[in-house]
Amino acid sequence: VGERVLISCISACGACRFCREGRYGQCLGGGGWILGHLIDGTQAEMVRVPFADTSTYPIPRSISDEQMLMLADILPTSYEVGVLNGAVRPGDTVAIIGAGPIGLAAIVTSRLYSPGHIVAIDLADSRLDAAAKLGADVIVNSGRDNPADVIAGLTGGLGADVTIEAVGIPETFEIAIDLVRPGGHVANIGVHGKPATLHLEKIWIRDLTITTGLVDTYSTPRLIDLVASGRLDPAAMITHRFTMDEFPSAYDTFARAGETGALKVVITAA
Repeated sequence: VGERVLISCISACGACRFCREGRYGQCLGGGGWILGHLIDGTQAEMVRVPFADTSTYPIPRSISDEQMLMLADILPTSYEVGVLNGAVRPGDTVAIIGAGPIGLAAIVTSRLYSPGHIVAIDLADSRLDAAAKLGADVIVNSGRDNPADVIAGLTGGLGADVTIEAVGIPETFEIAIDLVRPGGHVANIGVHGKPATLHLEKIWIRDLTITTGLVDTYSTPRLIDLVASGRLDPAAMITHRFTMDEFPSAYDTFARAGETGALKVVITAA
């Protein structure tokens, strides 16, 4: 009582088989991805938090509210589903398709593993500029340049060791497959609303590992420690700030991200 806490995007009953395995996104006891999905979210002055004892995290005094906000969803999602599932290792060439908030969070957390190159691919120069500021050493506007040529030049024609799909449309998934080297990893983070074709007739011979999944947030305590120690500063992804009575303006700004340059929008009570 009285503590500042982070409300995770994933709720965990803490008792079912999947919660005991740390796979909280698949909770069988009424948890999983429910806030803002199956029940109301948390864009209000007061909210009821299901399974609060097992689904909230105390915030260290050294961490700001804005830093912690990014740990509710995008940072653990990119870290677990992108970086860890993609098995990023020191010296790897990592290609991240999509430089929105999820792609940017993948850039930030990929850096923890000292890759040789982080390549950010997007169509918007404003997002690519943000990617460069957050740690991508190579940026590619796929509307002007061919990502395959750029990555071939970096890898002697082999392809990226890891590709991370952070958009969620069939075209970007296929780009992720095309850019990875034989024996490499394709980590799909994007939430797909349409079927994507998996060309097994072409890729079975390439020894690829393809992963996808819903975030479990088992990494949240580790990420909190990394922010507290100064290794991560997720607040750098925030571009706009509004108060609770400015919700329409906030949604309009985010909806026109291509014009406004919005990445993450923060709402405060006053």
